[in-house]
Amino acid sequence: MIIKVLGSGCRKCIELADNTRKALDARGQQADIVKVTDFADIAAHGVMSTPALVIDEKLVSVGKVLTVQEIVDLLGKAG
Repeated sequence: MIIKVLGSGCRKCIELADNTRKALDARGQQADIVKVTDFADIAAHGVMSTPALVIDEKLVSVGKVLTVQEIVDLLGKAG
């Protein structure tokens, strides 16, 4: 599983990445977390508002910091 955190590296982007790590730990799951900061790459995902979260190339959240529990739920749905 590859998880991308899309954003400029702002506080909210960092918080989303931290919550993603915590969610993976809570599930006992391994995944690669990639921080995408290049605006062309972010726009290629159709994202105009960051932070955003992509799980296995599927955009699952845009423009907000998800809680750990919200990410746990998304990871469960992703498989």
